[in-house]
Amino acid sequence: MQEKTTLVLGGTGKTGGRVAARLTARGLPVRIGSRSGEPPFDWEDRATWAPALRDVASVYVSYYPDLAVPGAAATVGSFAELAVESGARRLVLLSGRGEEGAELGEQAVRDSGADWTIVRSTWFSQNFSESYMLEPVLAGEVALPAGNVGEPFVDADDIADVAVAALTEDGHVGQLYELTGPRLLTFADAVEEIAKAAGREVRYVPISLEQYASALAEQDVPADIVSLLTYLFTEVLDGRNAHLTDGVQRALGRPPRDFADYARAAAATGVWSG
Repeated sequence: MQEKTTLVLGGTGKTGGRVAARLTARGLPVRIGSRSGEPPFDWEDRATWAPALRDVASVYVSYYPDLAVPGAAATVGSFAELAVESGARRLVLLSGRGEEGAELGEQAVRDSGADWTIVRSTWFSQNFSESYMLEPVLAGEVALPAGNVGEPFVDADDIADVAVAALTEDGHVGQLYELTGPRLLTFADAVEEIAKAAGREVRYVPISLEQYASALAEQDVPADIVSLLTYLFTEVLDGRNAHLTDGVQRALGRPPRDFADYARAAAATGVWSG
């Protein structure tokens, strides 16, 4: 019997790209849900939703820019209801750990009638190599308003492995997997690990929230992204997430990847060599 298609929203992003690659490697049909996809998918254009869901059986739901932004829960809930009506009952939602807005999005997916799995994630390790913190690392100075709070950085490969298991295996429906790495690190600790792996000087510099917001604005970062990042560095990075969970172990039967292993692998690609 022909395998049904999985729609991967954010299929060109840090987690979605990994999910799509893993499914494709298994020979499973994948549709990339992005503005450049075929057909295109745009969270802000609901006319694109139904065509993207046609003949789809399961969906990896990654909301951009973040489930914590105002209005996200209602939007995700509407999409989830349409997905179920269209025959895509299995939904795997990427959520944010310690984010009250994201928990509203989780509940909206639960209420849709889907066969749901929630993948609740902490900060991605890959933010230092594939996202907004790469340029500061290359410049040798990472300035953030992160304080000394411990964060259990999680590897995007672990997130993708859990998502793929939930999309393709039995036993994950109705599960909430809260994902962390195996140890707590401050952002200063993380930068030190990166410097060690890269074999070059990279300093962590603590700054105020106001200095950080001002620096983002000078770099022409959109106002909604500035608002999101300042929210994450204040409310979410207040100690509420400074503990480990067993989500990766429960979902995959193995421990999560350590940040030092991530740093060594990233350094080996030359991404931090400048």
